[in-house]
Amino acid sequence: METSNNNRETILRSIRANLPNVEVEHPGIRAFPRPAGGLKTLFEQRLTEAGGVAHDVRSVAEAESKLKLLHPEAKVICSAVPEIAGTRRAEKVRDGHDLADVDVGVVRAQFGVAESGAVWLTQEDLVVDALGFLSQHLVVLLDPKQIVPDMHAAYRRVRLNESAFGCFMMGPSATADVEATLVHGAQGARSLNLFFV
Repeated sequence: METSNNNRETILRSIRANLPNVEVEHPGIRAFPRPAGGLKTLFEQRLTEAGGVAHDVRSVAEAESKLKLLHPEAKVICSAVPEIAGTRRAEKVRDGHDLADVDVGVVRAQFGVAESGAVWLTQEDLVVDALGFLSQHLVVLLDPKQIVPDMHAAYRRVRLNESAFGCFMMGPSATADVEATLVHGAQGARSLNLFFV
């Protein structure tokens, strides 16, 4: 073991001795041009391309009506938001396995990303991480003023030091095989409806 430490030190000493005497300036991250048109319009376009659907709702009552209209057969609606009660509160779920019977999960995203149609969800938003992945259908509430233009702006808003888990979610689960057959819901939510509230 001592020999490998000696070899390591010899190599590191050699590297340090041969470093160039030129200071290299950090290249910085250039500002990218904002997409043309409104952020909400671009977000909706990208979300649609990913298989999701956006809805403008003017009130909580309209959101609840839209949810019932979209999912009339839903028996278990697990909500992680105070605005929509659902039939089960996410805060009362102690084990992610208990979400296996959820027809519709309801969450609020912190922000959306116009260039991809993705939303940012953290453990605090989902309450139980599995809610975003075991629900048959997902309804996401998003304030349209919280849409950022691109991933550069999105990463400036991500605060992983404040949450144990976070993910960008874009549309329903999707997979495609080598024959290019697209299947939604293979490993997660079969549909994603986004309510601008």
